[in-house]
Amino acid sequence: MIRDRANTLDPITVEVVRNKLDGIANEMQSTLFRSSFSPIVKEGLDASASLFTIEGETLAQAIAIPIHLATLIPVVRTFLREFPPATMAEGDVYVMNDPYLGGTHLPDIALVMPVFHDGAPIALTAAMTHHQDVGGMAPGSVPTNATEIYQEGIRIPPLKFHDRGMPNDTLMKLLRLNVRVPDSFIGDLNAQVAACSAGARRLRELATKHGSTALRAIFANLLDRSEEMTRQAIAMIPDGTYRYHDFLDNDGIDLDTPIRIEVAVTVDGEAVRVDFAGTSGQVRGPFNCVPSGAHAAVYFAVHALTDPDIPTNGGCFRPISVTTPEGSLVNPVEPAPVNARTATIKRIAGCVIGALRAAIPGRAPADAAGEMLLLAFGGPRPDGSRYVVGELIASGSGASDGKDGVDVIETDGTNCMNLPIEALEMDAPIRVLRTELRAGSGGAGQWRGGLGLSREYQVLHGDVVLTHRGERHVHPARGVLGGGPGALAVSRIHRMGGAVEEIKSKTVTRLGPGDRLEIHTAGGGGYGDPATRDPEQVERDQADRKIGTSAAAE
Repeated sequence: MIRDRANTLDPITVEVVRNKLDGIANEMQSTLFRSSFSPIVKEGLDASASLFTIEGETLAQAIAIPIHLATLIPVVRTFLREFPPATMAEGDVYVMNDPYLGGTHLPDIALVMPVFHDGAPIALTAAMTHHQDVGGMAPGSVPTNATEIYQEGIRIPPLKFHDRGMPNDTLMKLLRLNVRVPDSFIGDLNAQVAACSAGARRLRELATKHGSTALRAIFANLLDRSEEMTRQAIAMIPDGTYRYHDFLDNDGIDLDTPIRIEVAVTVDGEAVRVDFAGTSGQVRGPFNCVPSGAHAAVYFAVHALTDPDIPTNGGCFRPISVTTPEGSLVNPVEPAPVNARTATIKRIAGCVIGALRAAIPGRAPADAAGEMLLLAFGGPRPDGSRYVVGELIASGSGASDGKDGVDVIETDGTNCMNLPIEALEMDAPIRVLRTELRAGSGGAGQWRGGLGLSREYQVLHGDVVLTHRGERHVHPARGVLGGGPGALAVSRIHRMGGAVEEIKSKTVTRLGPGDRLEIHTAGGGGYGDPATRDPEQVERDQADRKIGTSAAAE
């Protein structure tokens, strides 16, 4: 069937359209970044854009955040159930964020716009943005001590944000009243509308050039081709069931109890099945992950280890199935809190990569630290206005066969940036005292694990609420084939009065003027026996101050 459909289309035209679709998605992404108000989007790049067929399959993705791009899939399906194509009108825009209806967590709000040509919908444009605040019990809406979703912010079911081009003023007033920084919040939503509109405009131009019937045939062909290429790549992996497990430090409530994530990855011919039996049950704190997040992690890991050059669309996901036991960490029962699901998604991706390491030795790296430290600060400015600002700080990746790990890099499904110091200090009365690579944090090996980051903040004004969501304070990234583990993460609060408080990876607390927050993110695992490392590379690391003298000697 796939080959029959392909034979009816000009392959050059198909490839030109494919590249055009990728360009449209990236133009949408650029519009998001240039139009948004909040630093976490403008500087942190925590937003994503994608195109979908009118049937709800991913058509093209921007170079953005894999977690967002995959979790948009069930979001679009929810919209299509609520607003079938026959009921859509030109100028409609739909909005939602509810994790239990297909979303991911409440700060990630999705907007979807149908694209019309000759009076009929032919595709969908979609944009997901992490909003700096959506209400709830803590500034930034990511409280690590939440015990139910009602504490995490405002829940938005699938609704019309625009109806035939007219904004839903009632909804807008309701949303403004429930967030701490309403102007920034609405500005970011309007940036999402602008991004979807840019994508819709380009798709209409494409349909005018090729005709909507031919264009939809090309869409179907692109999906089929990615499916076939993915199946061929999976077929190169030896059949079998491969297992791996890892841990989150805690659930944000019980700080001394680790959370187990276990996967069984079964390769069967041209298909992959991933089963989460053995994973911890749902937890009291907000590290539960709805199935959309578990699917996103699996899709990312399988695509990365098969052939990342395969065009990424819905066809890549057809050969992959996922089983998430109900009531578990990866399929919680409402109203379990879910705001911190990113840490869980990243650890899931790491576990799938770890499982397949046994099947394809040499292709999968050692464990990445997989820590995206989230810091949210909320407090008053000297002029009396309030701010909410978020930081996303990376850790080290795992080393691989023939290559050191990358220092301070997003891995395992995320792709954000930390805020430039100038952007943070302009937005909030907080001073960054130092930022540097964390020397010696990468796991030792023939190939060294990537380094984490050290950073120190000082509060200059007011009573500040701090949310700290870290990982790898207890369970390090493991090395392979004799490689050493990465260094554990460490965070401390230095109070103005001289007291020092160590953070057990998660906390919601308060900082006063003069208080300092010191953070050190984790390092990635090493690969191979450290004794076989090239002495010149050791000397280079020492000269670059990536390791100390004692570590070099060891």
